[in-house]
Amino acid sequence: MRPLVPSSLQVAARARDLCPGLALLVVLLAAVTGGASPGHAQIQRHPTGVNVDAMGATTVFITFGNLEGYVPAEALWCGELIPASPDIGEKCDRGTLFGSLPLRFAQGRPSGQQGFTDIMSIPPSVARRAYQAALDGDESSFFYVRRFVDPQGIRPDQFVSVTCRMAGGGARVPLALLDVRLGFATDGAVLAVAAGDVPPPLQAEIRYNGTGALVGRWEVVMPGEDPPTAADLLTEATLPVELRGTQRRYTELERFNVFLPPTGEIVLPGPDVRTLPTDRSGMYQVLLRIEASDDKEGDSDLAAAGAGAGVVPAGAVAGFPIPPLRYFVGGAGTVGVSGARLRALFPAADSLVTGGEPVTFTWTPVAAALLYRVEVRGGDGARVLAALLRPGSAMYRAPDWLQERAGADVVEWRVQALGVGGAVASETPWRTLRLER
Repeated sequence: MRPLVPSSLQVAARARDLCPGLALLVVLLAAVTGGASPGHAQIQRHPTGVNVDAMGATTVFITFGNLEGYVPAEALWCGELIPASPDIGEKCDRGTLFGSLPLRFAQGRPSGQQGFTDIMSIPPSVARRAYQAALDGDESSFFYVRRFVDPQGIRPDQFVSVTCRMAGGGARVPLALLDVRLGFATDGAVLAVAAGDVPPPLQAEIRYNGTGALVGRWEVVMPGEDPPTAADLLTEATLPVELRGTQRRYTELERFNVFLPPTGEIVLPGPDVRTLPTDRSGMYQVLLRIEASDDKEGDSDLAAAGAGAGVVPAGAVAGFPIPPLRYFVGGAGTVGVSGARLRALFPAADSLVTGGEPVTFTWTPVAAALLYRVEVRGGDGARVLAALLRPGSAMYRAPDWLQERAGADVVEWRVQALGVGGAVASETPWRTLRLER
């Protein structure tokens, strides 16, 4: 249970009894510190207020500082604030709540010694509720409130708010990516090409707020390379300043620097398809890497937040990782996209997988599949592995223990598309795979 903390009025009353002249000093100190005792310094933030899209999503980079051991808890949006006493700061009036920060958008990370980088991703549902409240006569601004707690449970909680001023999604709103969709110029969900062929053109459809420079590069992950993590797929502006430049780099295909007008949508052409490698069989991943750019509407001043020195540029911040675009390279006759026929793509028949190399099975998806089942059997015909995957899947990475459990140098694998009731709608022939220990 949290210990009781006397209010400033209680302290003043006690001081008046002991020394009348001391009461005035206590009241003045309370007015300056907002009621917090000297051991409870107020957590700071920057920016203190931002312009947000009144009709849609908004993403903003916020720095909190002077944490002194406090850790972030939940984050809420609301229309009005009330005193948080006996805690510190002002908290949301529960009668005016608009929503909470969804877990899928929780990209906050510790920054420096006493800081916390928060990515405020306002969902469209919260913006609509705030806009409706303004139409009903409430203020045209609302609040983002982050609660911070003492892990030891000794000090009171702290509530820190950022004012959200409703505006359009144009030039006065921080430059932020709201949605990114990569795709090839084909009708299929999965692209497969023959070795040496040139893939079709690709592009990125981007929705955004604000205006400014979109700077970045196209990269490709080769077969056998360690895949990128979720942190690698974030835009650079989403990371704290000390983590920028630490994301894993892959083979660079092309760089770009384009201006985003305050229109909210753009189609970004992909790299020259002649630069896409197709010389090795396997799965490739094309990555869109977005670098941080200058944006005065979204900059965060570390000194103002008590989290360091300097200004952190946050142009092109995003509350989500950008998913890669995959394509598969196989032998002759494998060109095509998803259709009615289920086909195994990789590993090719009688392929050799060296010791320690991950085994990834890929295939062309079919519309009739409600589930996919990947099966591996050993030389004696006994099942070694069986995995079920959701519809729309087109790859499965086998666990590291596959070679050990197989107990043989040669195994076979296949993929089945399962329909209603688990019936096999279609399946690939068994394909041989050689394992080198």
